[in-house]
Amino acid sequence: MQIKKMNRAATQAAPAALWCVVAAILALCMAQANTSAFAFGFADVAKQARQLAQDAYKKPDSNLPKAIENLGYDQYRDIRFDTNKSMWRSAKLPFEIVFLHQGLFYDHPVKINELDGKKVREIKFDPRAFNYGKNKIDPKELQQLGFAGFRVHFPLNAQKYKDEVMVFLGASYFRAVGKGQLYGISARGLALDTALNSGEEFPQFTEFWLERPQVKDKDLTIYALLNSRRVTGAYRFVLKPGVETAVEVKAQLYLRENVTTLGIAPLTSMYFFGENQRAEVEDHRPEVHDSDGLSVQSGTGEWIWRPLVNPKRLLVTSFALDNPQGFGMMQRDRAFANYQDLEAQYEKRPSVWIEPKGKWGKGRIELVQIPTPDETNDNTVAFWVPSLMPKPGQPFDIEYRMLWQKEFETQPPLSWVTQTRRGHGYTRKVDDSIALIVDFEGPALKKLPADTELQGIVSGDANGQLMEINTYRNSETGGWRMAVRLRRNDVTKPVELRGHLRSGNETLSETWSYILPPN
Repeated sequence: MQIKKMNRAATQAAPAALWCVVAAILALCMAQANTSAFAFGFADVAKQARQLAQDAYKKPDSNLPKAIENLGYDQYRDIRFDTNKSMWRSAKLPFEIVFLHQGLFYDHPVKINELDGKKVREIKFDPRAFNYGKNKIDPKELQQLGFAGFRVHFPLNAQKYKDEVMVFLGASYFRAVGKGQLYGISARGLALDTALNSGEEFPQFTEFWLERPQVKDKDLTIYALLNSRRVTGAYRFVLKPGVETAVEVKAQLYLRENVTTLGIAPLTSMYFFGENQRAEVEDHRPEVHDSDGLSVQSGTGEWIWRPLVNPKRLLVTSFALDNPQGFGMMQRDRAFANYQDLEAQYEKRPSVWIEPKGKWGKGRIELVQIPTPDETNDNTVAFWVPSLMPKPGQPFDIEYRMLWQKEFETQPPLSWVTQTRRGHGYTRKVDDSIALIVDFEGPALKKLPADTELQGIVSGDANGQLMEINTYRNSETGGWRMAVRLRRNDVTKPVELRGHLRSGNETLSETWSYILPPN
């Protein structure tokens, strides 16, 4: 009887024990599911952007104390971060982060967080992490400050030294470089109403989340929240440094109210003078520019090259396209002899190519060129404007890839423009005509026999009178030269020209698209 009672008890206890095991397994699964569900990602930033767009915009107040607010340019530059305190340095990770101090143009704090697994940790500003140089500043006055931005370092050119490869500083501006490159052209998260009489709006990245890399990682993920009076947005940047540094961009935008020009993937560069526009004052340098042209690959396969100019007054042009394959502000001229600037080294400035992901639909690539009296101003902007604008409150998704190039630049497959030179048109004496000399190079031209006859096909608008078009082989480069002579009817108006090289019915070059600014 006693044995039977024990067996019955054991039989009753067995299901209970089994249920305990099942419950433990279920609890573990739920814990894993919760860990996954609560991992921070793009959707979390997008949720914040959506909620932020539902509220009225609140302009941030400047929190700069007088000691920082009154600093000049050189004084602000004298503030340096102690690189021994760079984020992730002590952990010997492949990437390091250097923080930038508020001051000068950067009077609003930017919140910066570290993502470490499922943990989100805010990086607090600490004045002890900075060296203030010759500035006499009491650190006690700086306790309420934040960061202006940050720099990303990675062993790009040598294994034992971490170069600066990317920086986020000011509004939604950022820059990157590849191997052997120097900072030049800038990018932005978004451009709103650029070059309109109503005034441009500059959205700002207000918060960042930096994903802690693993020891062997070759890329870095950065999330950002964008905000301004009329738009909010969530961004994800995946930085992949290399000979050609790539930045994968994913964004979701929300409008608070309608905008006239929504500039997607904006690029901002500088063109002061060059081969098609000489300096107005004596300068020992033949050319001064961060970029020398806009390159466009249309959805139909046509490649277009628009040389940049420094106009006398604001000049806005655009290219209407359906599902563009790419566009970029390029620095095609890579010869030091054409710049002669040992300090600026313009031949090392990167080209930036934008590669859309998915179909962007109908829209236009807009090029804005602004007069500048010197090389300190970025005066050229290019971006994509969608024809179908999002309505306020509705999400607008966009993805693209950015390539920061020098050694291997994106080029048309047949041939491309290497230079455009402008001068007086000559017969036996100088007249009022204008000469444009356009050189092409590329694989489609190199394989042609020297006695091949190519046609230069050129057309212009009603303000230009084409007088001569001659095409001949350039024996120095192995390419071909197209010489165009024209007269302008009204010197107060621009002339727009298009041209390409053709052999019979076969097109052998990209389209040269040139605008002659008004005097």
